[in-house]
Amino acid sequence: MHTEQTSLDDDAVLLVGHGSRREKSNEQVRTLASKLERHLSLPVDAAYIELAEPSIADAIETLAPTCRSLTVVPLSLFAASHVKNDVPMAVQVARTKHDDMTFHFGSHLGIHPSIVDLLDERVRGVEADLGVERGDDDVAVVLCARGSSDPDSNGDVHKLARLLYEGREFTRVESTFIGVTSPRLEETLHTVAKDRPDAVVVLPYMLGDGVLTQRIIDKTETFGGEYPYVTAGASGPLGTDDRLVDVLADRCREARSGSVEMSCDTCKYKVELSGYEDDHGGARAMLRSLVHQAEHADRSDVGDDPHVHDAPGKHVAVCTNQTCAASGAATVLEQLRQQARKSDDCDVHVSRSSCLGQCGDGPIVAVYPDSIWYGGVTPDDTERIVSSHLERDRIVSDLVHQSL
Repeated sequence: MHTEQTSLDDDAVLLVGHGSRREKSNEQVRTLASKLERHLSLPVDAAYIELAEPSIADAIETLAPTCRSLTVVPLSLFAASHVKNDVPMAVQVARTKHDDMTFHFGSHLGIHPSIVDLLDERVRGVEADLGVERGDDDVAVVLCARGSSDPDSNGDVHKLARLLYEGREFTRVESTFIGVTSPRLEETLHTVAKDRPDAVVVLPYMLGDGVLTQRIIDKTETFGGEYPYVTAGASGPLGTDDRLVDVLADRCREARSGSVEMSCDTCKYKVELSGYEDDHGGARAMLRSLVHQAEHADRSDVGDDPHVHDAPGKHVAVCTNQTCAASGAATVLEQLRQQARKSDDCDVHVSRSSCLGQCGDGPIVAVYPDSIWYGGVTPDDTERIVSSHLERDRIVSDLVHQSL
């Protein structure tokens, strides 16, 4: 993979993976970056949102001295919080630091004919292993994705399953999830079994063979034991197949031509969706707060400012997604609001947030623009957060979970 460029006129691409504690998963991102570099005949480097190095910011700093134009493409199956918030925020920060560079931001992998073809090939591989033949035997397919708190992302899973069904001789193609939302894999498999197909093929809709992929495979094996009259098998993940490289190349070309289309009409961060009316927090609200604060930074020097309000000094987001909610996040949220209202020296806006990506370590409380995250916060901790951090800018060090 390319590590240095020799011409300031060169364009470059930054492929952004999620990042994992498993080095094998991080290596997959680097492998795809290398393949994409050969495909585009452009330098392509890899970066990660979290859990691995380099970060997006560090990768851009490395590329900036020898690159005039950079296309940033997220290696993500669907557009959930990271694609809609974290990566764009990093690109926007980079634009302010490197005003002599041109940045293009590409779309996620999403729904693409090459991916549908890849899934079809994965099904054929399992059919061969099970000794069944499509058309002669009744084959049901279950497409299992990770699951998200973003309805737009979950909706795309159902669309992809339908496209896989169209024009192919499957008995049915069902979409399901391994976590976060429903229907869950076990429920879907039991429902499919009622129709007594000859075979059930489960497709883990994952890039790598991590914990969730293995969990899908294990649950498929358990299902096969519970229903001996149904032959069941699971495929491997998408991996580093060349068709993914084809999709990434298309996403790069779209970005460079300014023709990227995001699904803003069904994005919970941009429109009100039934059941998600309160999800106005998270990274979107943090970004809004940062931008708003910057716009008002020199207000005192303006005199007759036409604005009728000030940006809050700080923005506090409390994750109220499933695992944090189970740990008492709602009470923490309310206590922070009450403590802030009681304070005479606290210029803060407190809001609920969707998943902040630290499941199991919550409740998570993020304070911006300080970029301080507190973890395992209890209602008893809220007074200290307000009196020390929000009033006097003194970080409550024993609660710090992550500094961004």
